[in-house]
Amino acid sequence: MIYPKIALAQSIIEILSAKGIVNIIISPGSRNAPLTIGFAQNSNFTCYSIADERCAAFFALGIAQQTKQPTAIVCTSGSALLNYYPAFAEAFYSQIPLIVISADRPQSKIDIGDGQTIRQENVFSNHSVFNANLTEDASEENDLKINLAIETAIQKKGPVHINAPFEEPLYETTEELSVQPIITNLEPEVFSSAIENSNEIVSIWNTAKRKLILVGVNEANAIDQEVIENLASDPSIVVLTETTSNLHHASFINSIDTLITPFDDFDFKKFNPEVLITFGGMVVSKRIKGFLRKYKPEQHWHIDTLRAYDTFGALTKHFEMQPNDFFKDLLSKTSFVKSNYFKNVDAVYQTRLERRREYLSNIEFSDFKVFEKVIESLPKNSLLQISNSSAIRYAQLIDIDSSIEVFCNRGTSGIDGSTSTAIGAAVGNKKQTVFVTGDISFLYDSNALWNSYIPKNFKIILINNGGGGIFRILPGHEEKPVFNTYFETSHNLTAEHLAKMYNFNYYAAKDNESLESGIKSLYGSDDAPAILEVFTPTLENDQILKQYFKSLY
Repeated sequence: MIYPKIALAQSIIEILSAKGIVNIIISPGSRNAPLTIGFAQNSNFTCYSIADERCAAFFALGIAQQTKQPTAIVCTSGSALLNYYPAFAEAFYSQIPLIVISADRPQSKIDIGDGQTIRQENVFSNHSVFNANLTEDASEENDLKINLAIETAIQKKGPVHINAPFEEPLYETTEELSVQPIITNLEPEVFSSAIENSNEIVSIWNTAKRKLILVGVNEANAIDQEVIENLASDPSIVVLTETTSNLHHASFINSIDTLITPFDDFDFKKFNPEVLITFGGMVVSKRIKGFLRKYKPEQHWHIDTLRAYDTFGALTKHFEMQPNDFFKDLLSKTSFVKSNYFKNVDAVYQTRLERRREYLSNIEFSDFKVFEKVIESLPKNSLLQISNSSAIRYAQLIDIDSSIEVFCNRGTSGIDGSTSTAIGAAVGNKKQTVFVTGDISFLYDSNALWNSYIPKNFKIILINNGGGGIFRILPGHEEKPVFNTYFETSHNLTAEHLAKMYNFNYYAAKDNESLESGIKSLYGSDDAPAILEVFTPTLENDQILKQYFKSLY
């Protein structure tokens, strides 16, 4: 086997191999040559070359999201490292393990005017769960730092940074290992499956007649069916699920904004829970956050093995447990309470759903109509990736088949790497992957298509409304030049030439008829990845959406 001659690079590579890290995303450079040589020539690794570091990091994020295993990204020195930051922050807030390995100049070369040097040590400190600042020579101290970085990424489900200084010559190789690095053993973390001091919790639960469960970003199949049925059967429980919760039951409310947008103070007070339980990641709905901040529950319990955000200013208890274990223990000790909470809320919701069906059946071609048709057409058992801004908000309003897993970068809610993440997810998961995105998000991350690993069955559905449609939906929109230029970012661009440049099949739609035929062509295309670009009316979209919410009253 061929190894880099630099001992520190050998140590890093051998430790990652021993720890079972498989996927390595490398961005070309010179300072990271020792790492590139070692990773690429070792059959224990699957290596990918992605030139744009920002895209590389989000691509790695998508792979890690699907494999649930740390993915490593490797770059050269200087500003290359800074391009990882958006994905690094997303990994931190979405609890996804990433291992950033940055090549650096030796300390003696920093801040003396040498080329391609910045202060790389601790550059991610605000969002890193561990920083390993290595010294130039291989050593026991360096070995322990590398081990700890990898173990921390796994245990804390977050991004870590390993900074490795290398001195020239960088390209020399050898057939002999010069190091035998220390490999530490990670003890699996065991979380309690029983609620501490459960008597008090059981007492509160058994007396509360209004219990609300709100589920944010969540893995599919994380909650047992028995638990789901129990929650759905309790008359004192209402379960609100988001598109990204991947939690389904006919009794759960899966379009939160459809339910609560028409509420007035009287309705909110009746809906106000005594006990709020949250689990999963970030919540999309601004309306539910606004409601719970104004009408605070008496108790807010969050269930997560790692952290609990006080999103509503009402957090009273953090249970450091797996949500499924929490509910299994709680429900085995509690009983149903006589209540009309679910009955009253469900009656309102069913009325709203009927009005939604009526409204959608009568509206003209628009973003809302397109999302209805696109989501209805998704293949069963597929993986749906959604970009941020208006795309994820429209998706929240449409029922999605329970066999489809849904993902979105909701950690920081940025548009910057949605396409790259979706492509990484398609590589990390053998399922059919469909990516639904808006035009600004797609154009922003168009370098994501500069990627040699995109599966042929990867599909992009691009809703092009000529700008940032989200800004027309948000309060404060006025039809003025400053809005069009600096907020909406009006444009006349299409994806057609990008598709041609990157060897994607391309289809376009501009009305219901061409949308229907475009969807058929998209899913019938097997020889290359494909894009269906749907052009919707810029000036009508927001009015149709706003009128929808008015129609619910």
